[in-house]
Amino acid sequence: MARIDPRILLAIRLIAGAVFVVFGIGKGVAYDAEVDAFRGYGLPLPGVAVVLVGAVELAGGLLLLAGRWVRPAAAVLAANMAGAFLVAGVVRGELVPSLTLAPLLLAGMVVLVAAGDPRGN
Repeated sequence: MARIDPRILLAIRLIAGAVFVVFGIGKGVAYDAEVDAFRGYGLPLPGVAVVLVGAVELAGGLLLLAGRWVRPAAAVLAANMAGAFLVAGVVRGELVPSLTLAPLLLAGMVVLVAAGDPRGN
């Protein structure tokens, strides 16, 4: 893989981290609406799923922002975005954010997993 400019990796890490933090917090703030959405996706135990996904997004986003455990955080967040893309986007046809933002975040997380953090985190 060609070396990616560290400034680009930093931008991906910070922008994606901020997006994940906002979406993670949103799962708590709009818990009832999120549970209804997850129920509509056909997920089992939608209330538990909202809490777990929100925690993953919040914790993963904070790790990206802090530049800590970048590869593992990005790997977990990539799996999260693959799930969002498949369940809400492909199966349910939810255009925004599942067929727009989720694939972009997934791509960014794949880049971070592949390239890591130039500081070795």
